Amino acid sequence: MNIEFIEALDQIEKEKGINKEVLLDAIEAAITSAYKRNFGSAQNIKITIDRQSGEVKVFSLKNVVDVVESELLEISLKEARAIEPNYEVGDVVEELVKPKNFGRIAAQTAKQVVVQRIREAERGIIYDLYYNREDEIITGMVQRKERNNVFIDLGRTEAVLSPSEQMLGESYNHGDRIKLYIVEVKKTTKGPQILVSRTHPGLVKRLFELEVPEIYDGVVEIRSISREAGSRTKMAVYSSNENVDAVGACVGHKGSRVQQIVDELKGEKIDIIKWSEDSKEYIASALSPAKVLSVEVCEEEKSAKVIVDDYQLSLAIGKEGQNARLAAKLTGWKIDIKSKSAMDEDTNKESNLS
Repeated sequence: MNIEFIEALDQIEKEKGINKEVLLDAIEAAITSAYKRNFGSAQNIKITIDRQSGEVKVFSLKNVVDVVESELLEISLKEARAIEPNYEVGDVVEELVKPKNFGRIAAQTAKQVVVQRIREAERGIIYDLYYNREDEIITGMVQRKERNNVFIDLGRTEAVLSPSEQMLGESYNHGDRIKLYIVEVKKTTKGPQILVSRTHPGLVKRLFELEVPEIYDGVVEIRSISREAGSRTKMAVYSSNENVDAVGACVGHKGSRVQQIVDELKGEKIDIIKWSEDSKEYIASALSPAKVLSVEVCEEEKSAKVIVDDYQLSLAIGKEGQNARLAAKLTGWKIDIKSKSAMDEDTNKESNLS
């Protein structure tokens, strides 16, 4: 090793942000281990690297004693004082040694350490970068598929879109650019693992934040989202500013804002409703696009009985119960929907029994 090696470490420090002194300490420790493997571990040695020239020196460390029992570990007081008159029993003598072929071993070891530390530092930087972006949205390019997992190229690293986080019916072709929600960033022995989703409700929320300035600025709040990815989403919004139409802001002029998000989600339907403190009003809105006649609530059980016109019943329940199910998730209430005729029939039965 030489001055070019030190200059290379200076460059690594600037480009990768790895402290040169930390690297040199690690290299010294690694070369010490390499020396013991190649030249025997019986003796105590110390490796030093000159911080200016890059020169590597090996010192054999020997304790000063009256009687020498091990020549590898000890030196007599007489021999020690021949080197330096001030040595006393108990001191440690550092004796320069020059083993054959040591330069090649040192250079190889130093290279391995530097490469490993650079790899570790880059993994650490990537982990910190994406760990701080959990619950955010990111754009990536579909790279490949393996065992139903889709790997997304993020530039400096890749993310994993597992089968459970893929939208039903959505295809992922090589080169496609898609927006994803960062669910979790894990540390692994192979570096950071970034888990992303296309099904998480947070993806819809972040897409609206990107598309609707009023949400990004905090003028409009997204209070709740329920989603069945690839099919339908319900979202409740609210604004404390009476002059701002929260639903209108999200829909945009002629539906332009919401359409951008529908296109990104490959045609997924999105119902945007106004959030309300009034439970009855909120539940009625949540069942949109169905029109509700009345809502009766039981606060203790957090359940609601909803009445709709007969022709609105199928719309209120939705295909395979989806509309009612999403409304219940959105509001946090258990919702029982009945048609007006069924309700009237139940009322008549009760009257006859009484």
